[in-house]
This record gives sequence, C-alpha cells and structure tokens, in this order.
Amino acid sequence: MRGTGLGQEIDMGGTLKIGVLVSGSGSNLQAIIDRIEDGTLGAEIACVISNNGTAFALERAKKHGIPSLHLDHRLFSGRSAYDAALLEALREYGVELVVLAGFMRIITPVLIDAFPHAIMNIHPALLPAFPGLHAQQQALDYGVKVTGCTVHFVDVGTDTGPVIIQAAVPVLDSDTEETLSKRIQVEEHRIFPEAVRLFAAGRLTVEGRRVVVASPSTTVSQGFVNPPLPA
Repeated sequence: MRGTGLGQEIDMGGTLKIGVLVSGSGSNLQAIIDRIEDGTLGAEIACVISNNGTAFALERAKKHGIPSLHLDHRLFSGRSAYDAALLEALREYGVELVVLAGFMRIITPVLIDAFPHAIMNIHPALLPAFPGLHAQQQALDYGVKVTGCTVHFVDVGTDTGPVIIQAAVPVLDSDTEETLSKRIQVEEHRIFPEAVRLFAAGRLTVEGRRVVVASPSTTVSQGFVNPPLPA
C-alpha cells in the first residue's frame, strides 16, 4: 500500500511503475536508472516519453531496454490536447508515478488531476526562491551565498508544489552559471532517486503545503553555513 497524501491508500501491488517525461539529455533519468539497476531503488521505469525527438534521453532509455516514445507537442492543438495524449500513453504503460526529468513544458490540469500528488519535478534552486527558467543565473544575480535543488510535487503553478526534499549547494565567488549548474546537478542526481524511493516505500504524505516523511532515517541538527564559520 502506498499513500497518495489525500487521506486514502491505494493498493498498487508489486513494484512501483514510473513514467519519465524528458526533453533533453536525461542525466536525472540516468541517475534513477542507475539506482534501480544497483538495487537501491525498488521501482520500474515503465516508459520514457519526450516531446523532443532528438533528446539523448531517448537513447538512454533504449540502451537500458526501457520503452520510449517521441510525442511531438507541435502536432497538437494546445497544451491540454497534448497532455491528454500523454495521459493516454502513461495509462497504457500502467504508470503510477510521473517524473519530470528536464521536461521543458508546463503541464495542465489534464495530467495533474489524473495523478494527484503523484507527479514529481526537480528544480535547480531552493524553492520557493528562484522559480522558472535560469534559476542558477537568478541565484548569481541576486548574490545569494547558498542555493541548491528541490524535488517537489507538481501543482498548477510554476514550481509551486509541496517540497519533498532539498539539497543545499554553496555559491562561490568564482562561480558562473555553468560551474554552479554542474555542482547543483551532482545533488540533483542524489535527491531525485531518493524522492522516488520514499514515494515507492509509501513514506510520503502531503498535509497542506508540507510533505511529511514517515520514519526519517536521519536527523539533521546543524545548519549549513557559507562562507564557513571559523573553527
């Protein structure tokens, strides 16, 4: 039994089936694949779907024997029509959790309502700071000392859904958008599979805006400071 966060339990039975939506290289897709293959994530990627036919993520899926599909958004009359086609494909593969791994499209209630608290996205900032595009450059322009990445459930807003897990990354004086992005991406590859693992284990419950994690394995009592305090 896995919780939906909506005050009910759904018997999903067996291994959690994931549908991954991608638009680009799919490095976060690869991180999830690696965790599944090394046995630390009990889930199955049922399908990978991309709106971009040249996305390298599709090649990653094929390499690992995962069903993949190019669904071109330009062939549809609008976002809702496209999401209806996505929904049909996801249901065909029996998907229970939708993962947005660099999917460069805003999804509509057509998809969100079909998967309540079962669509995850990763964003390269500590939400609610710096939502939207170019979050790393936003952080640099603002002059923050710490940024990071966030996995959250998707709602109808832009990067506004309940936060599942976050990782902090220091911003260095020498950073460019590229160097900061690379360091954030290292943390993305750690926390995205972990968020999926927690969902698969039925340990996530949404209470208002808070995502409560049942039986946390660790307790963090000390803050992260940048620049570091004297020893």
